[in-house]
Order: sequence, then C-alpha cells, then structure tokens
Amino acid sequence: MPAFEYTALNNRGRQEQGILEADSSRQVRQLLRDKGLSPLTVDVTSRQQAGQSRWADWFSPSLTVHERALVTRQIATLIAAGLPVEEALLAVSRQSEKPRTKSILITVRSKVMEGFSLANGLAEYPRAFPDLYRATVAAGESAGHLDMVLNRLADFTESELESRQRVQQAMVYPIILFALTVAILAGLLGYVVPDIVKVFADVGQDLPVLTIFIINLSDFVKDWGLLVLVFIILFALGVSRALQVTAVRLQYDRRLLHLPLVAKVSRGLNTAQFASTLSILSASGVPLVEAMRIAGQVLSNTWLKLKVMEATVKVSEGSSLHVALDQSGYFPPMMLHMIASGESSGELDNMLVRVANHMQQDVEMLLGIILNLFGPMMLLIMGGAVFTIVMAILLPIINLNQLVG
Repeated sequence: MPAFEYTALNNRGRQEQGILEADSSRQVRQLLRDKGLSPLTVDVTSRQQAGQSRWADWFSPSLTVHERALVTRQIATLIAAGLPVEEALLAVSRQSEKPRTKSILITVRSKVMEGFSLANGLAEYPRAFPDLYRATVAAGESAGHLDMVLNRLADFTESELESRQRVQQAMVYPIILFALTVAILAGLLGYVVPDIVKVFADVGQDLPVLTIFIINLSDFVKDWGLLVLVFIILFALGVSRALQVTAVRLQYDRRLLHLPLVAKVSRGLNTAQFASTLSILSASGVPLVEAMRIAGQVLSNTWLKLKVMEATVKVSEGSSLHVALDQSGYFPPMMLHMIASGESSGELDNMLVRVANHMQQDVEMLLGIILNLFGPMMLLIMGGAVFTIVMAILLPIINLNQLVG
C-alpha cells in the first residue's frame, strides 16, 4: 500500500501532520474523519517530500549516521526475533520520533508490500542508504541472513560514527586556539598599536626596525584588512568551484597523494575506508569484483578511486586482489601482505576484517598525533606573535628612557 502524508485539523482547531498507509487518498480522508480529524491536504509520500522536506535538507544527508545506525540495529533485532520485514519496518517507523525518518521507513515498507525486495525499497533514498548499505542488504537477502548482515551494518555504521566524533572532538581545541589567535592579532594591530604610535609621533627619535615593521603591518591591516578577507573568501570559492571540474580534481587529488605529510594522512584515510568497506561487503557475501566496485566508489580521493577501478578490472580478468592493488602503487605493504596471506589460506573475508581494523587504528593514531601537536603549535604561534608586538611597543620606551637618563 502507498503511504500518504496528511495535514488535518483536530477538535481544538490545531493542525496535525502525519503519515498513513491506505489504498487511496479517499481512504486516508475517511480514516482521518474516523479519528475525529478534518483533513486539509493528503498527498502521496515521495522521495522529495520524505527526504527533502525542507530547503536545508538539500545540503545534508537524508539520514544522519547516528539515525541510520539506530534504525539498522532496530530492524535487525526485530527480524532476528522472527518478525517479517514489513512488520519490522512498521514497528521501527512508529518508534521513531522524527517525521522525516518515519516517512522514509513507511515509504520503504510500501515498496516491500508491493513485492520489491528491501534493498530495492531502500534504493528510493540513495542519500539515506548509500550504495554500500544497499549492496550489503541485497547480499543478506539473497543469502537468507538478513538479520546477521544488518547487525554487521549497524556495527560498521556505529564504528564510523565513533571515529568521526573522536576527530571532531579533537579538533575543537585547535580551532578555538586558531580563532583566538586571529582575533587577538587583529585587535592588537588594528586598535592597540595605532594608539601607542601616537605617543611616539612627536618625540622625534628614530624608531627601532621592529617597531616600524609592526606599524606598517598595522597600517596594512587597517587599510587593506577587509579587502584581503574578501579576496581570501573569493579565492576559496574559486578553488572550490575549480575542484568541481573532473580533470582539475583528478590532478589535485593525485598531488595530495605525494605531498610529504598530507600524503600519509590522505592515503591512510582512503585505504582504511576502502579496506573497511571491502571487508563488510565481502563478509556479507557480495562477489569480490562487485565489492571492489562499490568500495572504490565510496573513496573521497578521485585519483585513488581511478586506481581502484583499474585494479577491479584486473581482478575481473583473473588477477589476484593483492597483485592488482600492488600495481596501483598506493596501498601500504602491510595491507598487501595480509591480503595475500588471506588469499593463499582461503580466509580472505577474515583477513580483510583484520586489515580494516589495522588500517583504522593506524589512521586514528596518526590523526591523534597531528591534532595533539596542532594545539601546542598554535599556542607557540600566538605567544610569539603577541611577544613580537609587545617588544615592538616596549623598545621605543626603553630607548626614550635611556635618552632621558
């Protein structure tokens, strides 16, 4: 049965909104009247209405990572308890407190009730349920282990959420320090230094080189600071626009993989993401070539994505996985050795899980070191800048005292 979104008036004259399943809009109106409501609008739920009900939804995923993990865990629990898929979807939709999530689940249930598989129903919302998610669900349905696969998906999604939250929490302190540094320097150069300069304007003594430099810098900030800020914003927008061009983005991502420190972070993040995705797809029964194709699509680096596509073609032609990845030249030796061991022992699925965990730990350790160093570095920069400005102000005072003495 299709799902309908309605707006109706209750006995107090207040509007109520919700979703009902029925054969037609006429039946929905009758159901509302039976509940003592006066229907105003009744519309078929669509992907645009459910997943993008507000303008802000165009700039955010239809489901957050936390929402997707919670929904997946609930559906898996109910299916493992013996409930049919459509009943599990209905129960989870009623459990959800967010109208958008409820609307998505009811629409997916409607597709399942029409005879479509759960994976096909989820395909109505590609932003809420990405390729990795849908392919894994399809593999679980075909293998008859949907509850186990959904639990694995929930574990994977929750692990992804925890990693993201750790990075975000670690970046709070450095970002605050950076903002304070910029604000303090702008305040000193824009307001404090000009007032101090007035004191020495009529003295007639030669000012130290450091003081002259700070004065010139202060004048530049006052005269051109706003223009420079606008230029930086326009430059950032221009770079962002240029990176939307496929050829430019490809060359940009290629250079990132060869920069000294950035390369290690970029390679680590992307290879860990590839290993994690490939492990969950392979363990869920997705064929290796299809798993590589999907895992390659979720990579953020377009150049590495191209290399994975080339490796996928080689695997489809009969090459082993570790050889195909080795020829790309961007995957770490430890990862390749572990995959080769898994292929030779016939336990590639288990080895891919170990590889994913190992890569994820390496990336988190590397990011932790970088973020931990970034905070003290910002303190040193802020302290050094403030010390320089203070010395530029004190030097003329010291020289004046010597002349008086």
